[in-house]
Formats: sequence, structure tokens, C-alpha cells
Amino acid sequence: MSISKDIKFGLDTFGDMTNDLQGNPQSAGVVLRNVVEQAKLADSLGIDAFNVGEHHRDDFAVSAPDTMLAGIATVTKNITLGTGVTVLSSEDPVRVYQRFATIDALSNGRVEITAGRGSFTESFPLFGYNLSDYNVLFEEKLELLVQLWGEQAITWSGTTRSSLHNQEIYPKTDRGRMGIRVGVGGSPESVVRAARLGLPLALAIIGGDPARFAPFANLYRQQLTELGKEQLPISIHSPGHIAEDDEQAANELWPAYLAGFGRIGQERGWAPPTPQHFMSEVIHGSVYAGSPETVAKKIVHAITSVGAQRFDLKYANGPMPHERLMKSIELYGTEVIPRVRKLLEAFE
Repeated sequence: MSISKDIKFGLDTFGDMTNDLQGNPQSAGVVLRNVVEQAKLADSLGIDAFNVGEHHRDDFAVSAPDTMLAGIATVTKNITLGTGVTVLSSEDPVRVYQRFATIDALSNGRVEITAGRGSFTESFPLFGYNLSDYNVLFEEKLELLVQLWGEQAITWSGTTRSSLHNQEIYPKTDRGRMGIRVGVGGSPESVVRAARLGLPLALAIIGGDPARFAPFANLYRQQLTELGKEQLPISIHSPGHIAEDDEQAANELWPAYLAGFGRIGQERGWAPPTPQHFMSEVIHGSVYAGSPETVAKKIVHAITSVGAQRFDLKYANGPMPHERLMKSIELYGTEVIPRVRKLLEAFE
């Protein structure tokens, strides 16, 4: 499989609630201001994209990613600003379009949305939705969002909101279209839907060898071909942490990984993470922790296994201090990305 020369590299954060270097919990306000500083650093390093997630829990500070991105838009110059993901099932697609068209104006055309179901369900009762409508909410709203993204008059009807008849939505963007992707956790139905709607695919790969997602990527490309659509980019989202050497990276990430994934596992009835499982993911799986050289080699394996055109590192995982996150971003931009580009030359 040929690999594109124009590989893109992004960073993802959910605004995890963090501790300071002494282990003291920090407020949501501090975390949000630090996310802005992290985005500014990523922009200064020439990283392609910065994505902010949406959650409605006490372990994440970001519940309004569009507001965060609007603020970041005013203090950055080049980096693409996106979500990772917008929980579309509990949103109004019209308001999603309007808010992101506004951010697009503030950023001079640098906005991108990743629409998804999300990995948590707190937004359903919070905004008055029923979990029994899980599938129809997402399917109808995604189809409406795709129409809205065309920036033409909309005629639409469904069961999840009032109908629209030849309705114009404002503001329009200067370029006539914003960036859009659909986030997929790995179900064939979701992959086929993305192809049918003509949306770029963002694969969330948070465990195991990324090569196991190659069948989903192949299905997506096959569906695009059968539907007579152009081939669209595939991106990978995976967690990780970069430090000067492998041991330091693993030692810094493990406590944060244990806190973050341990809580989620407890809520969902999973066994708690063990150091053995963690190190297996670090060495063989989809946790990109290590020195710049180690992480670069793992990213190359992921890109070439899936045939991806973009890799987004989820650099914030649990309550890791801001200073370590900044160092990880710095190493990603200055050492990892150049190494990946150099290694990928062998596949051209």
C-alpha cells in the first residue's frame, strides 16, 4: 500500500483534570487556561491540528469545546482547530453549524468538526434525551449536519427535531465549507455510514495492535469505490506520552493512566489496569509512550498498517501535570513528527 507524502499530525485532549507537580488537584479554570497554552505551543511548533473533546463529568474540564476553540482561535495563527468529538446525539445540528461557522470566521478558516457518539452517556439525561433513542438520534442528526455543512438552503424532516423547509442557516463561511470528519470506534456499520455520507473517517484506536483496524479501513475504501465517491482521508486517534527516554515516559504516564482508565473501568465493571497490561500496550499496542524514536516507530507502524493519512496523539491522559504535557507536545512537534516523516520515505 502506498503511503501519502502529505501525512498530517494532530493532538487531542479532553481537558483531563490535572494535578500540579506536587500532586495537588487543580481547578477546572486552571486546566482550561492550560489547554489554551498547550494549543499555543502546538501552533508555534507547526503541528497540523488541535482537537478538544466534549464530556460532562468531573474528571474532564471541557464540556463546551466550541467555546474553548473560539478562545484558542484568537491566540493561534495556523493550526486547524477541531473537536474530538462533538457528541452529536445530544446536540442541535443547526446550532453546531452556527457555532462552528463563527469559530471559522474567528480563526480565518481553520475550523474542523469531528462528529461522534462519544464514549460516555452523561449528556443524554443532562439535555433531556432518552438512551433508547441512541441510534436514531445520531443517524438523523449526522445526516442533517452533513446537509448543513454544504451551506445551502436546507429541506429536512425527521423524528428528532422540527422539520426545515428551504431554510437558510447563517453565518456562511468565507470558503463555503468547513472541515468535517466522523469519529468511529470500530463497528462496520459506522464505517459504512461514513462512506455513504462521504465523510473522512477518524478511527479511535485505544488498545491492541492498530493493524487489527486495517479491515475497517479497507471496508471504508471499498465502500467509497463502490459508491463512486473519491477516496477520503483516514485518521487515527490514540493515547500516548513522550519523554526523553522510554523508562521516563512509562513512569510518568502509568499513574495518570491508572487513575483515568481505572475509574472508567470501575464504572463499567472492568478489571483495573495492571502494570503488565499497561506495558503490553506500551510495547505492542496502542499506547504511544516512550522516547521520540520509540514513539515515531510506533506511529509509522500504525499509519502503514491502516493506510492512514493522519495521526492524532491524545497527549492528555488522566491527571498528569501541565508541565509534562507541555514537554510531551514539544517532543512530538520537534522530534517525533520529523522522525515519522523520515521513516515514511521508505514507503513512498
